[in-house]
Amino acid sequence: NEEERESFLMGMFNLASQLAPRIATEIDLNERSRLLDLAGGPGTYAIHFCQKNPSLTAVIYDLPTTRSFAEQTVRRFALSDRIAFVAGDIINDEIDSGFDVVWISHLLHSEGPKACAAILAKAAKALNDGGRLLIQEFILDDNKIAPLHPALFSLNMLIGTPSGKAYTQGELFQLVRDAGLRKVNRLPIKLPNGAGIISAIR
Repeated sequence: NEEERESFLMGMFNLASQLAPRIATEIDLNERSRLLDLAGGPGTYAIHFCQKNPSLTAVIYDLPTTRSFAEQTVRRFALSDRIAFVAGDIINDEIDSGFDVVWISHLLHSEGPKACAAILAKAAKALNDGGRLLIQEFILDDNKIAPLHPALFSLNMLIGTPSGKAYTQGELFQLVRDAGLRKVNRLPIKLPNGAGIISAIR
C-alpha cells in the first residue's frame, strides 16, 4: 500500500544519503551534461550528482508509483528545473536515449543474469557515444562466499526474489562487456558492506 511504499522509499533515501555526497564528490562528471538515474527511486543520487555538477541535468526513471515521492524529494532540494521523472518498467518498457551518464545503484542484485543483461543492453543504448555507465553493487569475491555482507545479501535475494543474487566482479564485468561497453573497470572508491562501483564507456 501507499504507506508501506513511502516507508520503503524513505529508507532508500536515508541509506543512499549517507554515501551519495561522497560518491558525487569522488566521481568527476564535470564534462557530462545529462544523467539517467535508472530505477533511481527517490532520486538521491541524481540530486547529489546535480548539486555537485551545476551544469548537469538528470532524469529519474522508475515505476509510476514512485513518481510522487521522487518529485516531492527533488522539490525539497530545489532541483525541479534540472531533474525530471520518467515513469516506466525497466524490463518491459523502452528507455529514452541521449544520456552522457547512466547511473545504476543496487538494482542488478534484484534480477537474474538474463534480466541483468537486458537492463544493461538498454542502459548502453541510452548512452551517447563516449557516454559513461556507472554501476554500484555489493560485489562478491570469486569464491562467492565473501565478503560477508554481499554473501548474506545474496542469500536474502535468493529468499526474497525470483532470481536475484549478488554478483562477482568478474560476472559484472562480463555482463557489461556483453552489453557492448568498453574500458570496464572498478573505481578505487572504498565503500562499506562490500559495495563497489564499476565504470564503463560506450
